[in-house]
Amino acid sequence: MPTNLSLLFPNFSKELIAEIEKEAFLQEAEAGTTLMRTGQYIKNTVLVTQGKIKIYREGDDGNEFFMYYLQPGQACALSMICATRNEKSKIMAKVVEDASLLMIPLPSMDKWMMHHRSWYEFVIESYRNRFEEILEVVDSIAFRSMDERLEFYIKRHRDACGCQEIKLSHQEIANELNTSREVVSRLLKKMEQRGLVKLNRNQIELLQ
Repeated sequence: MPTNLSLLFPNFSKELIAEIEKEAFLQEAEAGTTLMRTGQYIKNTVLVTQGKIKIYREGDDGNEFFMYYLQPGQACALSMICATRNEKSKIMAKVVEDASLLMIPLPSMDKWMMHHRSWYEFVIESYRNRFEEILEVVDSIAFRSMDERLEFYIKRHRDACGCQEIKLSHQEIANELNTSREVVSRLLKKMEQRGLVKLNRNQIELLQ
């Protein structure tokens, strides 16, 4: 069990952390591991203590619709909803960077909602943050051109990793934006000409 829970989740009460340490179990997952698939039932809520998880939708044609990342100190609000309502998952979750995860059984989550104010507030804040992120994605698709969507997408990745160098191939970006690799390559080249990015093999460096 991680010893830094109070640092990762500073708003959790000492009593809640004690119960998490007692009732949750730790799971290690390597990069590339699929944690959650469309159509499966979810029995546990996931708290991320290390690594990065990508949450996305997968179309019938295999294309991916990127939604958001989960990082240390965060939980997946959509999986919480599916778990509490005993519904099948409508999302996919894949490990991007080797991760350590605290798996919270559904009965524990239900109990903590009633007995721990800090858990209740954490869940509500998780819902709110993810809802706002999804609204940004929807706005990007509905109201922005592809070059604007690409710039928005790259900046989201930068903000998620806290770095200026994004390790993504043109094909990965194309899959997540539901467009072609040729379109992504052409638009990235234009961004490079404008001095916004520097392109390397499977890597994009943001200059602004």
